[in-house]
Amino acid sequence: MNVDELVAIDVHTHAEVSSKKGTSSLDDDLHDASSAYFKVEGKRKPTLEETAAYYRERKMAAVIFTVDAESATGTEPVPNEEVAEAAAANADVLIPFASIDPFRGKAGVKQARRLVEEYGVKGFKFHPSIQGFFPNDRSVAYALYEVIEETGTIALFHTGQTGIGAGVPGGGGIRLKYSNPLHVDDVAADFPHLKIILAHPSFPWQDEALAVATHKPGVHIDLSGWSPKYFPPQLVQYANTLLKDKVLFGSDYPVLTPDRWLADFEKLTIKDEVKPKILKENAARLLGLTKP
Repeated sequence: MNVDELVAIDVHTHAEVSSKKGTSSLDDDLHDASSAYFKVEGKRKPTLEETAAYYRERKMAAVIFTVDAESATGTEPVPNEEVAEAAAANADVLIPFASIDPFRGKAGVKQARRLVEEYGVKGFKFHPSIQGFFPNDRSVAYALYEVIEETGTIALFHTGQTGIGAGVPGGGGIRLKYSNPLHVDDVAADFPHLKIILAHPSFPWQDEALAVATHKPGVHIDLSGWSPKYFPPQLVQYANTLLKDKVLFGSDYPVLTPDRWLADFEKLTIKDEVKPKILKENAARLLGLTKP
């Protein structure tokens, strides 16, 4: 990957469909509801190869992952191995993360290590609300964090409200309480060398996310899942100042396209010297694509 030639690095994109199995990472009800919630533009279920081509055309790189919440949803995820293999075949634009249901226990821990050592996975995505766990529950995910910290990879946590389940009766059984970023503060304290990304503007806990990222050196924030025109003013303020080296561009593709995100980002009052940090430099450093 030639970082110098990239316009931006999108740290938050989803592998929504398996080309090998023909399966989706969400059941039809949750999929359709999330498409309506996000007012999705364009193809909702691009293949991994289509995603690579999409980002290559834009001279961008993308971190890509599935979400493994099989214990809670009963839906089999897109295989992590398939994501990693597609990233290896498109290494100029795709960066592989994995996702492991924390309720897989010791088997999941073993799988995490194998994915790093054999497939070159660079990080792991957790969605506490969909997976149904508190990030600071020592009995559930701490063994996974140990592997992630040891291998120097990244733990990316969904935080705040989720569009998945929005509009479905009972929210599809998805509980928002699990995604308060203060739960991740405990993880950052217990694993001081763990690299962490808090995904999304963390509504209704934006101030909590800013506090955690300001207090804990290893904690970063990605800006995915929201059009920048809706960002809370305090998030913009911190991105411009105290957190200018820790805020990352993310879209949430395919539910939100980088084209739409970047167009709205240009209208924000972000300092000229901070924009390249958010769009590329901070992510490149965190992902080990450039020297610290």
